[in-house]
Amino acid sequence: MARSFQHSYEVCTCKHVTLGELIYAIKEKNAKSLEELGALTDAGTCCKSCKNPQSDLGVEKMELYLEQILDKFNKE
Repeated sequence: MARSFQHSYEVCTCKHVTLGELIYAIKEKNAKSLEELGALTDAGTCCKSCKNPQSDLGVEKMELYLEQILDKFNKE
């Protein structure tokens, strides 16, 4: 995650889940997996393209994925 993203950046476009909501779920609700993030925020529960580059079916790849966010905050 070299680029800096605003908390209002929409990571999951299907469910309109922002980076700020995901950070809250990780830091305050202790989400440690994609499944827990999905249960808390609905992110990654529809088309699943936002989970990681391997599940991204779009022609244009996303800039930020749920796995990257989890990895960053679970290492801290």
